[in-house]
Amino acid sequence: MAISVFDLFKIGIGPSSSHTVGPMRAAALFATALRERGLLAQVTRVEVRLYGSLSATGVGHGTDRATLVGLMGEWPDRVDPKQIAPRIEALKEARELLLDGSHPVAFDWQRDLLLDENLPYHPNAMTLIVEGAAGELHRDTYYSVGGGFVVDEAQAKAGQLDQDATELPYDFSSAEELLVLCQRHNLRISE
Repeated sequence: MAISVFDLFKIGIGPSSSHTVGPMRAAALFATALRERGLLAQVTRVEVRLYGSLSATGVGHGTDRATLVGLMGEWPDRVDPKQIAPRIEALKEARELLLDGSHPVAFDWQRDLLLDENLPYHPNAMTLIVEGAAGELHRDTYYSVGGGFVVDEAQAKAGQLDQDATELPYDFSSAEELLVLCQRHNLRISE
């Protein structure tokens, strides 16, 4: 797995990348998947279930707000942090979520945002569910595994924590291996 400095040092809202950046990314990925599958127009209800640490401390860390803003189609590195509070207040007042920034769905904060126990794979878990007139349309469970990284349930079950298959010209796993590569190729670390 290749992790760049840009992966490690993400731009996003705080105070915790596991509680805000990861959940916002997961929710935005979910909203994008709904759009790509042609399901947005059919959605009549959205349910958010926060588990484990996201449930126990997430509200204090902003997980609830980050997730809902992600469902609105916002991404952690592109959202204007000053717009989050007014958008959440508007959602609570109107009791309507603008899913993927385009599809209005009734949203009752008390009914549709649930705090729950742990899931087996990781303590930072969330399940997003959408329903239509005929029942459930789509659901996915995501795990915020730290540093703003997320994996969905299929990746977790497959043991696939990273989808990046980039072949690196100078692959290394330790500082010692990095120094050996630098000597072998007559390169500085920055190169």
